[in-house]
Amino acid sequence: MKALTASEMREVDRLTIEAGIPGIVLMENAGHRVVEFLTGRFGPLSGHRIAILCGKGNNGGDGMVVARQLFSGAGLPARPGSIYVVFLADPADLKGDAAANYRMLLACGCPIHREIPPEARNATLVIDALLGTGITGPATGPVLEGIREINHGFPLAKVVAVDIPSGMPSDGGPVDGEIARADFTVTFTAPKVGQVIPPGCDHVGELVVGSIGSRPVLYDHVQLSVVEPSMFADLLAPRPPSGHKGTFGHVLVIAGSRGKTGAAAMAGMAALRAGAGLVTVASAQSAIAEIAAHAPELMTEPLRETESGAIALNANLRAIVEGKTVIAMGPGLGRHPQIATLVASIAESVEVPLVLDADALEPVSAAPDRTRVLTPHPGEMARLTGKTTAEVQADRICAARQYAAAHSVTLVLKGQRTVMAFPDGRIWINPTGTPALGTGGSGDILTGLIAGLLAQFPGRTGEAVAAAVYLHGLAGEIGARTLGEKSLIATDLLRFLPAAMEECANVPHRL
Repeated sequence: MKALTASEMREVDRLTIEAGIPGIVLMENAGHRVVEFLTGRFGPLSGHRIAILCGKGNNGGDGMVVARQLFSGAGLPARPGSIYVVFLADPADLKGDAAANYRMLLACGCPIHREIPPEARNATLVIDALLGTGITGPATGPVLEGIREINHGFPLAKVVAVDIPSGMPSDGGPVDGEIARADFTVTFTAPKVGQVIPPGCDHVGELVVGSIGSRPVLYDHVQLSVVEPSMFADLLAPRPPSGHKGTFGHVLVIAGSRGKTGAAAMAGMAALRAGAGLVTVASAQSAIAEIAAHAPELMTEPLRETESGAIALNANLRAIVEGKTVIAMGPGLGRHPQIATLVASIAESVEVPLVLDADALEPVSAAPDRTRVLTPHPGEMARLTGKTTAEVQADRICAARQYAAAHSVTLVLKGQRTVMAFPDGRIWINPTGTPALGTGGSGDILTGLIAGLLAQFPGRTGEAVAAAVYLHGLAGEIGARTLGEKSLIATDLLRFLPAAMEECANVPHRL
C-alpha cells in the first residue's frame, strides 16, 4: 500500500477533480467514510454522545459532512444531547467547499457551537477535524486549545481523527508542537507518510484507509509503500508435493566465535524455521561444539581461528561456499580487525545472495546482478555512513535510501517501523513490531529469517526481505501478547513464527 506526502496527496486530489469528480463530492465521500466507520465500529450510535471539533480548512469541512450526515439520521437520531458540533474559527474565514458545508449544516438545523459546551465533556466519541495535511508549523490559538481538549478534556471518549490527527506533520519529521492523540484515524485514498513512521505512528491509533474516488493509477508511481501480507503471500503458499530438502535452498551462516556461539546458532535455526531446506553454520573451531548442541538439524563447518577465538583470515571459506544458495554473515563474529577483510573477500567473490549483519556490516557495493542485503540498527548505520545515530534517526528514510542507491544494496534499517530501501529508490515501511524485540539475539533471528526466505526465493529479494521483516515483527507481537513484553526472548520468536505465518494468510493488510 502506497504512502503519500502532502504534496503528492494534493496532486492526486487535483487530478481527480480535473477528471470530473468535484471537490465537494470528494469532501462528501470523505465524511461518509468516517460515518461508515463510526456506525460499523461503534453502532448503533443512538447510545452515544458525539463531539465533533472542526477547524476552518478542508479537514473541518470533512468534519461538517460527518456532523450533517449524523444529524440527518445516519445512525444517530437528531435529539438534544446526542451531537455537539464545535467550530473553533471565525465563519468568515471559511472558503470553498468547507464554507458550502458549513451553510448546509446550518440549513439542516444542526446547532454549531463556538466553544465546547460543558455538557459535551461527557461525550463518548470525539471526532477530530481541526487540522489536516496542509498544516505547516505548530498549531496555535483556538485550534491548539482544541487539540489540548481532545487530549485531556473528554475523559470518557474514544477519539477518531479525520484524515490525520490534528497537528501531526503529514510528511513526518520532527514534531514542532502538540498533536492530537487518536484511538482511530480514518484517512483517505492512502496512508500519509507521517502516519506510518515515528513519531507520528504513535498518535494515529488504528489506521483505516477509505477510498473517496481517486484512482490508484494516479499514485502508482510513488516509491514509498507500507508492507502488507499481500505483497509476499505467495511465498507462504503450500509447497509442491514433489519438493525435498534440495528444493528449498542451502543457507551458509558464517558467524560466531568463542563465547558468542548463541548468535550463530540462532541465525541458523531461524533460517531453518523460515523454510530453508539445509543450513550449515561455519564458525571458529572452538565454537562448533556449542553451536551444534543448540539444534541437531544444523550442519557445521569448523574454521581456523585466531588466538582470541575469532575466524581466521586464512580460513578455507572458498571451498565451503560452493553449492550454497545464500550466505548470511555476521552474528557473533566479533570485532577482530581482520573481519572487515574477510567480509570484503566474500562480498567480492561470491555471486549468490549475501546477508550481512552485526559484526559483518562493512561498506560494500554490489554489482547489478548480485544481491547484497545489509541489516544495520541505527548505531551500525551511523558507523556505515559516518553520521551520528541522532542524524540517522532524524531522517531514517533518507539515510536508508541514499545508502542503498549509492552502494546498489538492499538496506534494512532496523528499529520502530523498520525501513527497507532498494537500489532503485523504493522504500518499504514495516508496520509490525513491539518493544519486546529489544532483546539480545532478535537481530540474529531476523538475519536467519531473511537468509532462509532468500534461499527459497533467490530471485525475489524484495518480497523475501519484506516477508522476513514483517513476520519477525508479528511473531514478536504475538509472543508479547502471550509472554509479556519484558519476558519475551529472541528464541521465542521461532516459537511464534508459525502463528505469524498463519495470521498473514488470513489478514489482508494492517497498518
